Amino acid sequence: MMFDAKIYISLRESVSDPEGQTIYKSLKRMGFQSVSKIRTGKLIHLTLEEDSADTAKQAITTMCEKLLTNPIIEDYQLELTKSTIQ
Repeated sequence: MMFDAKIYISLRESVSDPEGQTIYKSLKRMGFQSVSKIRTGKLIHLTLEEDSADTAKQAITTMCEKLLTNPIIEDYQLELTKSTIQ
């Protein structure tokens, strides 16, 4: 079975986000005064073939822990759906 995974990676709340701070300051200077906080992150979208959703989640969790994220400073959330790709 083919699955599409979206992995949302963000810095932990306790970690400084200089990119987010720069964007925040720039938006304020541009007149967007309603913005109160910005945290940046990244999105990884991948397609994989596994026997079940459970094995797909296990594989992606292992990928995140071994390569895709830095577990010391980053958190991630996983969104898994059946792929429309045949």
